[in-house]
Amino acid sequence: MIKNYLKIAWRNLWKNKGYSSLNIFGLAIGITCASLILLWVEDELSFDSTFPKKDFVYYVPTNQKFEGEWRTVFQSTPGPLAQVMKDEVPGVVKSSRSIGSDVLFKVSDNSINRYGRHADPDFLDIFSLTFVEGNIEKALDKPDAIVISKETATHLYGKGKSALGKVVTVNNDIDYTITGVFENLPSNISYSFDWVAQFEGFAADKPWMSEYGSFFSDTFVELSPEADFETVDAKVRELLPAKRGDEDVIAFLHSMKDWYLRSNFEGGKKVGGQIIYVRLFAIIAIIILLIACINFINLSTARSEKRANEVGVRKVLGSSKGSLISQFMAEALIIAMGAATISIILLVVIIPQFNTLIEKQLELRFYDITHMFSLLGITLICGLLAGWYPAFYLSSFKPVTVLKGIRSKRESATMIRKGLVVIQFTVSIIFIISTIIVYQQVNHVKSRDLGFDRENLIRLPVNGDVIKNFNPIQQDMIGSGKIENVGLNNSAILSGGNNGWGFEWQGATDTEDIVISKRYISSGFFETAGMEIVQGRGFNDGLDNSSNNILITETFAKLMGEGSAIGRTVRRDGDTYTVIGVVKDYLYGDMYGASDPVMFFNYHGDAQYLYVKSKSGVMMTETLAAMENVMRKHNPAFPFEYQFVDDAFDARFKSEKLIGNLSQIFALIAIMISCMGLFGLATYTAEQRKREIGVRKVLGSSIRGIVKLLSKDFMRLVFFALLIAGPIAWWMMQNWLEGFAYRIEINWVVFAVAGLTAICIALLTVSFQAVKAAMANPVKSLRTE
Repeated sequence: MIKNYLKIAWRNLWKNKGYSSLNIFGLAIGITCASLILLWVEDELSFDSTFPKKDFVYYVPTNQKFEGEWRTVFQSTPGPLAQVMKDEVPGVVKSSRSIGSDVLFKVSDNSINRYGRHADPDFLDIFSLTFVEGNIEKALDKPDAIVISKETATHLYGKGKSALGKVVTVNNDIDYTITGVFENLPSNISYSFDWVAQFEGFAADKPWMSEYGSFFSDTFVELSPEADFETVDAKVRELLPAKRGDEDVIAFLHSMKDWYLRSNFEGGKKVGGQIIYVRLFAIIAIIILLIACINFINLSTARSEKRANEVGVRKVLGSSKGSLISQFMAEALIIAMGAATISIILLVVIIPQFNTLIEKQLELRFYDITHMFSLLGITLICGLLAGWYPAFYLSSFKPVTVLKGIRSKRESATMIRKGLVVIQFTVSIIFIISTIIVYQQVNHVKSRDLGFDRENLIRLPVNGDVIKNFNPIQQDMIGSGKIENVGLNNSAILSGGNNGWGFEWQGATDTEDIVISKRYISSGFFETAGMEIVQGRGFNDGLDNSSNNILITETFAKLMGEGSAIGRTVRRDGDTYTVIGVVKDYLYGDMYGASDPVMFFNYHGDAQYLYVKSKSGVMMTETLAAMENVMRKHNPAFPFEYQFVDDAFDARFKSEKLIGNLSQIFALIAIMISCMGLFGLATYTAEQRKREIGVRKVLGSSIRGIVKLLSKDFMRLVFFALLIAGPIAWWMMQNWLEGFAYRIEINWVVFAVAGLTAICIALLTVSFQAVKAAMANPVKSLRTE
């Protein structure tokens, strides 16, 4: 029986191959789009899932109170906290301090830069590293011990060669003995590293790392399986107030399962994170599939006039309603299977470009049983969802009426079809509005006054002899004629940098809990970065090298009260600093908010970054060549590496750009599928009204008049969709924008553009079928009357 249903279904599909092709293509687009989104969602949800102890491992951030408000700060625990947690908190079985850095590995003439961590021995077990060489229990017993990833070992010593026990030089300065090689970590982890060295040896000459007043470390802990999280977390929250004697800094536990998906905090409380986008796109995948199914329904019912006689004849010959339903459902499932086959081909073709767009390496993995059953499930659901209404609708025709040529008016069916088109265009318009607003918001922030000039600004890491040879480096670069200025900074210009509190200054009271950012720079940094000094003067190496003179930002100057800040003093821990200049506020850290006050010191001994300003009008290739020549001359042991500040700035908007790009794609796909549904409804309407059109033409109606007659009803549907989509889109995007302190105001023009776009696209779609119906020979439609 099933075989017979399939045979009949296949014959009918072939007979109506034009509409069947549209159905297959529409569903294929929906399945392809949904599959891509679900692959992305799967990858997002899989972050940190490869670690066996993910249920028991926690990161330790701190909540710090500034000006009465709590801020959650990462990489902000004091060095002693890790051991104290292990010793004094029941349930904590392992703990580790950790601090990350980029280093240069060198073996003979072979060198490579790799990011890794100085950590305590427990770190290796907390992250369940799989050793291919060495003993994990003893790998970090000695101060000069280091373990490296398999990829790093292969690069340094060659494929298949042992690295165990060999000596590697780090930063052309310190020799480490390789005591272990571990399997490469996957890409979808929150804290990645290619090497781990002993923390104790690293901190031996840094006594401040053993103080509770220094907040610099990442801290990781592992709880026993029997430990109660709430109890342990409560104990951890008590530690720092007890050790430091104040209640303004509190450590707490943050689960590995939440590191990537739920790491946004406001007021010291977790408020979400990437999980919001994961849920959003999962919903979008469902919506795209529903739009494709709606398209199927409209196209199928549009053929009802053509298939009514078939249904009538089959019922007269004894077919039951159930057998007809089974036949139509079989047709729907065949179409869904065909769509799934095409979608697999489309996925193979599209996924490389999709990976480039989202900056991931997603794989289809058809051998994965989860992927196979997911695709099969999507196909089955699409077939059932898309097929049920046409099956019940077509099988309900009465043979007596259809064989006599009588068509009953099915107002409910017509309303359903129109309602489905409204739903399709409502979603499409929402996507269009969202795309425009996301684009406007990103451009709004990117075009705001940063307080510095990021154009032609290049950042180099400080390593080796850069600080020692800074003066000749500066002279040679400027002397090349390609470079305008050079400066040093202990922090990246876009980053939060070093913060402190407990400052006092003239003209204000209760200043101790105001957070102040500190920057240690060379005297030429302001000119290099294009930062404006609005009062006083900048640093002068002859006058300010060994003094306590400082510059501050405008925000800091306002905190000092009325009048000029020049000459006023700032005090902390017995030191007094004199303000000699005020710098225009500049943006760093949160690109959507306001930055904290900053004080600048004329000291570059701890510089981490070298900034170079290229002269305008000079080819960037020439600038880079000049920079490379100078760096190879004065810092030959290290490779020439650089980053454009422009690129680093753009990277800050990665999530927003991804949302914008995907919204564009979803809007295009939703409109494409919606137009197919509208085409189906236009076809159905033209069939229903062909006799009316024939009569009108005989009575003298023009083609233009008939096209207008047929089109206006559809334009009403699109306009109605716009009325529904407008408030929904406004509400959604207003909620999204409220997450940004610096944001646009939603303008009515966005809705007008989206509505006009949807109307024009719908008009083009409908006009084709309307013109075709208007140009038909009225004799053919009226000859049976």
